[in-house]
Amino acid sequence: MTPLLILSGVVLVLLIWVIAKYNGLVRLRNNRENAFADIDVQLKQRHDLIPQLVATVKGYAAHEKETLDRVVAARAGAINAHSINDKIVAENELTSALSGLKVTLEAYPDLKANTNFLQLQNEIADVENKLAAVRRFFNSATKELNNAVETFPSNIVAGLFGFRREMMFDAGVDRKTLEQAPQINF
Repeated sequence: MTPLLILSGVVLVLLIWVIAKYNGLVRLRNNRENAFADIDVQLKQRHDLIPQLVATVKGYAAHEKETLDRVVAARAGAINAHSINDKIVAENELTSALSGLKVTLEAYPDLKANTNFLQLQNEIADVENKLAAVRRFFNSATKELNNAVETFPSNIVAGLFGFRREMMFDAGVDRKTLEQAPQINF
């Protein structure tokens, strides 16, 4: 009877351990999804401001249609993305398109002085700052989940229940671009 009790005790302890690890992984996954919900709020604001910015710029930069079309297409792609990973990819494309728009705008000093444009630019800058903050939180939650999914012994439970490494939300620009100092011309 004693070996049966010992075996039952070991099975019970193992079962409790698996349940605890599983619940921990679920909490981490939910934290990551909650963090992305915060990003979604900022992305919605960003998506709402872009048409206003594009309309303002169109009056000044009619021949920059390709750049404006790229921004509009990237915004549409970002709005239509459904999964977290698809949204990350689409938002990185939108960030890249907006960077191209910023470069284009340097050629229009009158536009840079336009009150409506300045207000929109400030609102977008504010949204971008908020996005940077919530991205950091999201990436922290993603790192915690990825660590749990990849480290022993929780990786055993993660594998059993289909948890996998998740994608981080980076700045959307090439790392080499970030490492180069900006060039200032007078």
